[in-house]
Amino acid sequence: METESKKKRVLAISSRGGHWIELIRLKEAFADQDVTYVTTVPEYQDMVIGANFRVVTEATRDNKLRLIRMFFQIFWIMLWVRPDAVVTTGAAPGVAAVWLGRRFGARTLFVDSVAACEEISLSGKLALPHSDAFLTQWQHLASGRVEFHGANV
Repeated sequence: METESKKKRVLAISSRGGHWIELIRLKEAFADQDVTYVTTVPEYQDMVIGANFRVVTEATRDNKLRLIRMFFQIFWIMLWVRPDAVVTTGAAPGVAAVWLGRRFGARTLFVDSVAACEEISLSGKLALPHSDAFLTQWQHLASGRVEFHGANV
């Protein structure tokens, strides 16, 4: 008799707006896993009904105190969830989660924003050294550890 494999715990995290929309487009990829979604907008929970959902403080590099608060919120979520994998499409929550995820022993994946078409995004540049895998949606940006996964146009 075959035993059912244990579901992986995935922390799927991003900031608001386009980063969140891109993360939600990846939902199918972890449909059979135990996913906790994290973002900065409470109303986004309606987009992941039935899934675990957490909200963290909206923060940017312009507000260091909010960044610190957000970092500690993500730290506590990591302690609670103990993810096997962290998947993010970016901005501040994603960078923090990738950095923390590595320290918690999770595999980390950063999918850079489709809007970052001329160069890797700032959050991507910050996350790259700490991510196990880094994907870009633009072929001309792929080099070294940055892998292209997108449509050839």
